[in-house]
Amino acid sequence: MQLFNNHLLPYRIAFASLRGMGYDLAQKILDIIPSEQDFFNISEKELQHLLHTKVKMTEYTYRQEQLERAHKECEFINKNNIDITYFSDSNYPARLSHAQDAPILLYSKGNCNLNASKIISIVGTRHATTYGKIFCDTFIKELKELIDDVVIVSGLAYGIDIYAHRAALEYSIPTVAVLAHGLNTIYPATHRKDAAEIINKNGLLITDYNSSDNIHPANFVARNRIVAGLSDCTVVVESAEKGGSLITAGIASSYNRDVFALPGRANDTYSRGCNKLIRNNSASLITSANDLVSAMRWKTIDTQKNSRQMQIFPDITPEEQRIIDYLQQNHETHINILCNALAMPMSQLMSTLIELEFKSLIISLPGAKYTLI
Repeated sequence: MQLFNNHLLPYRIAFASLRGMGYDLAQKILDIIPSEQDFFNISEKELQHLLHTKVKMTEYTYRQEQLERAHKECEFINKNNIDITYFSDSNYPARLSHAQDAPILLYSKGNCNLNASKIISIVGTRHATTYGKIFCDTFIKELKELIDDVVIVSGLAYGIDIYAHRAALEYSIPTVAVLAHGLNTIYPATHRKDAAEIINKNGLLITDYNSSDNIHPANFVARNRIVAGLSDCTVVVESAEKGGSLITAGIASSYNRDVFALPGRANDTYSRGCNKLIRNNSASLITSANDLVSAMRWKTIDTQKNSRQMQIFPDITPEEQRIIDYLQQNHETHINILCNALAMPMSQLMSTLIELEFKSLIISLPGAKYTLI
C-alpha cells in the first residue's frame, strides 16, 4: 500500500526503524499511545512513564534522529515509486503477521500477492551443485503442472536462491526476493538483471531495510525470518552442516511451518545439512514436487477441476461456495488467511463459516483454523 501523501508515513517509517521494534512490541505500544505521531511528539519523561521503562527508544534525541532519517527516506520512496506495507494495512502478509518478530513495515518493488493460497520458500547453499540446480528446475516445473496460485520465495543470493528464482521465472510462477538491504541497491550486483526480471514478471523485491541502512552480515541472518514467515513451508535443497539455510529452517519450525529437505549422499558436503535435518526429524524428506504437495494436502489442478464439477450442497450461497472452493484448494486454513484471500469482511466470514458448520460441510479446528469435512 502506497502512503506517499499520508502525513503519517515518516512517523511510521521512523517507528519501524526504532531499535528492537517488532510486530508484537508495536501493537503493545500503540495500545497505550494513540498514534505513531504521538509517540514521537511526547516528552521523554512522559513516554518512560507510559511504557514503564527507560530504554533507547524512549530517548527524545534518538527518536528525533530516526524521524529526520525517515523524512529523507520519504523522498527516496516518492522518487523511486517504492511501495510501503504497514503492519496495520489490510494487505500485510497474513502469514507473516503470525511471527512475533515480524517487521512492522515492508518496502517493496513489483507486484505479487503475498497472501496467495500457496507460498513456498526455497533455500540452500551458495555453493549449489549440479544435483541441487537440477532439482530446483525440476521441482518448480512440476509445481507449475500440479498446483495453481503458488508463489516461490527466496533470498536472491548466490547458489540455490538464484536458481529457484530463475526456475520460477522460467515457468511463469511469481517469485519474491527478500533482500538484506534497502531498495537503493542490489546485492550481489551480478543479480541485478534477475531482480529487474522479477519485478517485470509479476514478482516482488521486498525488504524491511531502508535506503540509508548499511549492508551488514547480520542483515542476511535477520532477513531469514521474513523468508520463513512469508511461507506455508520451507524447502532446503542443499546445505553444509552449518549455514544460513539451516537457520531459516529453524525459524520456520519455530513459526510452526512445515520444513522439507532434499536428501543426498552421506559423503556429499552440501547434502550433510539436509541429511541432518531429516535424521533429526527437523524436516520431512522430499524428492519431488508431488511429495510436497501430498504432504501439504494441497489439491492438484486436476482434482480442483473435478471438484468444481460436483455440486456439494444443493442450497449453498455464493459466499459459502467461495469458501468451499478455497478450502478445496488448500488444507486447513487460518481464519485470518481466509479473510484476506477472499476479501470478505470478518463479520460476514464468521457468520458464513457458522452456516457451513451447521450444514456439516466444514469443521473448525484448534487455532482458529477451518477445513472441509
